[in-house]
Amino acid sequence: MTGFSFRLVRASLAALFFALIPAVASAQQAGHAVPGQIGFQPSVTPIMDSIVAFHDHLLMWIITAIVLLVLVLLIVVIVRFNQRTNPTPSKVTHNTLIEIVWTVVPVLILFVIAIPSFGVLADQQTIPDGERTYLGSQIFGGDVAVPEPSLTIKATGYQWYWGYEYMDEGVDFVSIMLNEEQREANKPDQPRLLAVDNELVVPVNTTVRVLVTAADVLHAFAVPSFGIKVDAVTSRNNETWFHARETGIYYGQCSELCGKDHAFMPIAVRVVEQDQFDAWLAAAEEGSLADANTALMASIQ
Repeated sequence: MTGFSFRLVRASLAALFFALIPAVASAQQAGHAVPGQIGFQPSVTPIMDSIVAFHDHLLMWIITAIVLLVLVLLIVVIVRFNQRTNPTPSKVTHNTLIEIVWTVVPVLILFVIAIPSFGVLADQQTIPDGERTYLGSQIFGGDVAVPEPSLTIKATGYQWYWGYEYMDEGVDFVSIMLNEEQREANKPDQPRLLAVDNELVVPVNTTVRVLVTAADVLHAFAVPSFGIKVDAVTSRNNETWFHARETGIYYGQCSELCGKDHAFMPIAVRVVEQDQFDAWLAAAEEGSLADANTALMASIQ
């Protein structure tokens, strides 16, 4: 590598490193992915806490150890068994001890990974009853208490938008992605291809049960900051839940290849204070969703 090429590579790596710093910081502030982001989106639920802890505190160590081990083995092979230093290769074709080790050790590693992952999966699939505890950020502790759901919402996937129904309140509406002209005119502060006309509004610190289905083809309801993703299947009600502890707006998308406009089915969930939600719901129940949204945004700003 010439001196110029080396300096070019070094400058590129430095630029990439410094470019990632604000991206990571921005990712921690936004409820959506940002350019240059590494890692997960910010967690605001116990389920996402457990996913992040499982990834950062266990999987990354195991993956790093495996990568370093393979790297060392490659270096040893390159140094000790090249043609110059080892002109007469060994004729050994197998070693029983090594074969046992490279069979048993991966199995043990899979057990170490599987045991806590089953706990995370069980938490995702178990609707809170007010008594069960969840893993949360203390993935091996299991001491996160979550109240039972006090709000049930049905999410229906259509080609290609979402419909929401507040099951006990009698409020329902559809949520359609804004095109670029509409976004710039009405919601310029929201991200392109994620902004919608009607956001799903829920109260903070409340357990929300979400029934997920579809009206035509397969879809999937996924919100990364909540750590939820469940298939939307015609003629079937799947369910998931979340308990958001921070106000804000969090985005997701359909995660199933459902058709030509699959990429244009954003999910926007606005988490607000309880009194703001009550006022929004009361206004929406009176039949004017647009007025309810306008009043909600005025109270937030």
